Amino acid sequence: MATTDRGDAFQGSIPLVYERCLVPLIFQPYADETVARLVASAPARVLEIAAGTGVVTRALAAWLPPSTAIVATDLSEAMLQVAQTLGTARPVAWQQADAMQLPFEDGSFDAIVCQFGAMFFPDKPRAFAEARRVLAPGGRFFFSVWDRIEDNEFPHVVLQAVGALFPDDPPTFLERIPHGYHDVAAIRADLAAGGFQDDVVIETIALRSRADAPRVPAVAFCQGTPMRSEIETRGGSLLVATDAATRALAARFGEGAIDGRIQAHLVVATKR
Repeated sequence: MATTDRGDAFQGSIPLVYERCLVPLIFQPYADETVARLVASAPARVLEIAAGTGVVTRALAAWLPPSTAIVATDLSEAMLQVAQTLGTARPVAWQQADAMQLPFEDGSFDAIVCQFGAMFFPDKPRAFAEARRVLAPGGRFFFSVWDRIEDNEFPHVVLQAVGALFPDDPPTFLERIPHGYHDVAAIRADLAAGGFQDDVVIETIALRSRADAPRVPAVAFCQGTPMRSEIETRGGSLLVATDAATRALAARFGEGAIDGRIQAHLVVATKR
């Protein structure tokens, strides 16, 4: 796995740009969808994996009753630091943790949530087995992954625009990692290998991503994701790449406020 694929790639200014631009653009809409389903199961103990800068954590803290214990984890301490600084409506426990080896006892949680983190797991069956291990019997694992990049308009346009700047070695992060784990059959097979043999429900949910101007998603994807490192390691300029992405988005969606399709799979797996 390349350096830009791991949690430690979310360093420097990336977490702040991620929170300011990407969270409202693409992560908040699915946080609401996911947490609404989790709340309906009325868990007493919740673990969040790959919490990032805390968009789902904040929703959990706002929507779940104070009696529900929430533990929010991420591999990246830099992302967690931003999440902790932003804070939540009520106290939660923050902890650096690796999904490959969760530091919790068997059966510790009634629900686990992981929004757009599973794509980064280097060994997905192992991560799913760990999630199952720390779930109590009857507990549910809620997670989301992006569908194909072609079904997510803003990152697709950005990828094409930035790729044209490096025709001999185009950046591949967006397609390879965030949008590289979209095959439903593969997801089901990995869950089965991790012990979730039955009772897996996968919904494909299309929503809309909105921005005040084309520059917003251009900055979000070029500077708020590990594609930033791909641009820089190729000797490229972040400003030039962001400008190219802005022009491409404006040509496709217009110069003012823009609106594009986003699509993801929401998975609920129950431990039997």
